[in-house]
Amino acid sequence: MKTTMRIGYLECFAGLSGDMLLGALVDAGVSPALLQQTAASLNLGATLVFESVDRSGISARKARVLVEGHDADAPEKDHHSHPHDHQHQHPHNHEHAPGHTHQHGRNLPAIREILNKAPLPSDARALALRAFEFLGHAEAAIHDVPLDQVHFHEVGAVDAIVDISCAAVGLTSLHIDGWYASPINVGSGFVDCAHGRYPVPAPATASLLRGIPTYSEGLAMELVTPTGAAILRALGCEFTRPVAAFEHIGYGAGTRNPPRFPNVLRLSIGESIAQADDTIARETIAVLECAIDDLSPQIVAHATQLALEHGALDAMAASALMKKGRLGTLVTILCRPADAPRFEELLFRETSTLGVRTRIEQRRVLDRAHSTVTTPYGEVRIKTAALDGVITHAQPEYEDCHTRAIEHRVPIKRVIDAAMQAWNQQTQAGNGTDVVTKKPEAAVSE
Repeated sequence: MKTTMRIGYLECFAGLSGDMLLGALVDAGVSPALLQQTAASLNLGATLVFESVDRSGISARKARVLVEGHDADAPEKDHHSHPHDHQHQHPHNHEHAPGHTHQHGRNLPAIREILNKAPLPSDARALALRAFEFLGHAEAAIHDVPLDQVHFHEVGAVDAIVDISCAAVGLTSLHIDGWYASPINVGSGFVDCAHGRYPVPAPATASLLRGIPTYSEGLAMELVTPTGAAILRALGCEFTRPVAAFEHIGYGAGTRNPPRFPNVLRLSIGESIAQADDTIARETIAVLECAIDDLSPQIVAHATQLALEHGALDAMAASALMKKGRLGTLVTILCRPADAPRFEELLFRETSTLGVRTRIEQRRVLDRAHSTVTTPYGEVRIKTAALDGVITHAQPEYEDCHTRAIEHRVPIKRVIDAAMQAWNQQTQAGNGTDVVTKKPEAAVSE
């Protein structure tokens, strides 16, 4: 007996950028109209166009962001420099051509406001915000400035906001249960930044790729942009090749077309396959813990919520009896091993702890999937878990129920009951299987 789950696999043999990812999504079957509508909804005066191009004999899809009819990444005649601008005088592989700068940067609060005002699906908005948070933390650490004072002269430009927002919508529209990626080819050579001449990858990109397997191969050029690295980090990929049957494959093109080097990102979508002798999937996780007895519970709640927003697999707090009989709080964060350094920094920054314990553990998880049911209040996603192919748990997604309850001004429990009733009817009509179900509590965790 075999069990499956829907997965996405990114092969980054030519690096990664926002426009490459958009092209790969469309080439793999995501509606270009969906992404174009998303770009328009940002109210930045930008449009998104797609075209088929050739990259070393491979047909790929190229995404272009137009602002007032002009390419957002086209070269400009005047060169400007900013103190905190990772501005490259030599061309990027993808998103920014030589000398292209953004004279007026946006800070993180301004970008949050743009994304919160846009009519994005809640899961897509969360993914986009998480990517910009990663970018912000990388820049803040490099320049030693507070997060909200970082100005994104390069990544805060219109093209990058469109790339990240549209990529988030496209990625979440696929309803993938697990994302995987190959090791990342970062390219080679040097880039000239406002801070001096640095080896590839540039400082912000190098910070974002910490803990992720990378290598350097091919032409002397920068293959990974900060935008691409931030999206990859926000997705929370496992960096291994999955055993899977792929149904859809898409190629997204970078801007440059060097000879005998296919400058493309390959995206494969399909079903993973687990053999019967290990039907409960195993994965390696990092467990971070710290015990605190001198911190407000409000700040503890803020820290755990922030960890979840930044991609932690789970975050929790429990009462603990500490030395000298003092009551304290044990904070625990579960994350992927590659992300452990980032969450250690979060705990040191957001709490009063003086130390963080980190260990690597194995966990076994049931196969999880999503389906959508139609209720009198609108569509609601149902998360299911299965053991040996038999569904053991089913629960409506809290965020969907919350949104529908607000829209229709009804108690959330009424939406939950309607969703479970619709799902049970749909399940019984499909195979007549009895299923153990439960209702969601205040939040749905991973």
